[in-house]
Amino acid sequence: MTKQSIFGRIAQLTRANINSLLDQAEDPQKMLDQMVRDYTNSIAEAESAVAQTIGNLRMMQEDYNEDLENSRSWGNKALAASRKADEYRTSGNTADAQKFDNLAKVAIQRQMSAENEAKGAEPTIASQTEIVDKLKDGLNQMKGKLGELTVKRDQLIARSRTAQAQQQVHDAVKSIDFMDPTSEVGRFEEKIRREEAKVRGQQELASSSLDAQFESLEDLGEQTEIEARLAALKSGAGSQSALGRGNGTEGSNEAPSSTGGSTF
Repeated sequence: MTKQSIFGRIAQLTRANINSLLDQAEDPQKMLDQMVRDYTNSIAEAESAVAQTIGNLRMMQEDYNEDLENSRSWGNKALAASRKADEYRTSGNTADAQKFDNLAKVAIQRQMSAENEAKGAEPTIASQTEIVDKLKDGLNQMKGKLGELTVKRDQLIARSRTAQAQQQVHDAVKSIDFMDPTSEVGRFEEKIRREEAKVRGQQELASSSLDAQFESLEDLGEQTEIEARLAALKSGAGSQSALGRGNGTEGSNEAPSSTGGSTF
């Protein structure tokens, strides 16, 4: 019963479609891990059962071979006893001749018993040999499936790790893009431009006030006076008018000269 159960499990596992099972699994990696454990345990049980079956088969074969050897041995003893009986009968010793004939009969009887034992074991040996062959084949298929499962699991784990690494790189690149230094410089430059524009606006607003306008007019008048005096200096009239304004008279400079002369 145990052998049939193990044989059934081997047949079931070897017929399993791994790809189909993986397609139906919610978590293929966990399923592969579980299948690897199941296959490993089943292979261990199957190896134990197959080893026991092979051991039993070898015992039956040994018994069979022993029965064949006994059959040959008893056949030889029967032949030897029969020849000895013939010798005694030829010499006229009928009593010993009968005795050895009886021994030959006993040997023949035991020969037939050994032959029957061997013949009876032949179907069982053939059946057990077929079972052992199937168990061995199934066991080899299970080991092949286990190797396939292990490879698929390792490939899946490697792909999962690669995907995780790629995701980490993607997240890192995305973070770098988000914290791009050039974008920070651009925002800082834009801030400075707004501040500069604000200063220009303030300057323009200050220049448009009334005080600023009057100050500009005063500056213009002073500049006009400077220009006029410069022109007078260049024409030579500027110095005379300046002397007249300094003595408090608008006439010529000869009157002070005569007055001064009479005084002295």
